[in-house]
Amino acid sequence: MHVPPVDIVLPYRDAEDTLPACLASIAAQTFRPWRLLAVDDGSRDGSTAVVRAFAAEQGPTVMLDSGGAGLVAALNLALAHADAPLIARMDADDTMHPERLARQVMHLEENPLCGVVGCQVVEDGLPGGLRRYVAWSNALLDHAAMFRARFIEAPLVHPTACFRCELVARHGGYRAGDFPEDYELWLRWMACGVRFAKVPAPLLAWRDRPERLTRTDPRYAVDRFFAVKAEALVRWLDAESPFGRTVWVWGAGYETRRRVRALVRAGVSIASFIDIDPRKIGTRNQDGPVVGPEALPGPEACLVLAAVGNLGARDLIAQELRCRGFIEGRTFLCIA
Repeated sequence: MHVPPVDIVLPYRDAEDTLPACLASIAAQTFRPWRLLAVDDGSRDGSTAVVRAFAAEQGPTVMLDSGGAGLVAALNLALAHADAPLIARMDADDTMHPERLARQVMHLEENPLCGVVGCQVVEDGLPGGLRRYVAWSNALLDHAAMFRARFIEAPLVHPTACFRCELVARHGGYRAGDFPEDYELWLRWMACGVRFAKVPAPLLAWRDRPERLTRTDPRYAVDRFFAVKAEALVRWLDAESPFGRTVWVWGAGYETRRRVRALVRAGVSIASFIDIDPRKIGTRNQDGPVVGPEALPGPEACLVLAAVGNLGARDLIAQELRCRGFIEGRTFLCIA
């Protein structure tokens, strides 16, 4: 079979209800040619029959079976069979705009230094937390913005990604573990210098259903997200911070302290917590003292983590730090 320039990686499990719309959106792509790598990850319904019918009518499709070994195994099985220079991710729950592949392929062709390009998404029935995440992610359109935000949350929605296949050979593919596989991959590739981008158009409808892994799998719990970002953050501190693993943390609330403990377990030392609440200032929690903003040294003497989860409060803290001469990405980082 002649290999087209794009391999679409589509793992599925028990997606008989959503696959027809997903596959129809693939067939409607204005960009040609493409090839579909569809991986059955242990379906017990009629999903495989849906894909088989699509292959007979639309092609070209390679049907693979991971034996129900899980999403990471399914993704890596597809990557092992990929020959195209570009890989486009897709989920069986979602649908893509007819121009998605065309816009992303064009971006990668016109920007040879870019390795991964996503797009904005339209949320379709997502709960409140994911809707807020979509709004946040949709606003991150270039590499600099996504790189600065990488320790807050995954800056690119996984099924929107289109990336160069050579990156897998150079930096490794998906890793199995007790963590979100896509976020770990983005953090690792960014640390290796891979440049990211995002087409400023909503080219994927991100749909929700009760069985979606982001809602049911413990690997996608908040503490697992923070654990994987803590490991990446420690590697960054070791490589980039003149103060080593000693940091100041702006924020002393319960949720901030709970998340920061992952950093402490990874070997980070908290010089002080900064808070504006007079009831907290002068106290000490189990990981360090709480002081007011006036006690914060200048950027020549410390590195600050703006760790307040609330977006508005975090933005105000970042603005205050910039006014004091701190530089985001060098002497302060936003995390959540």
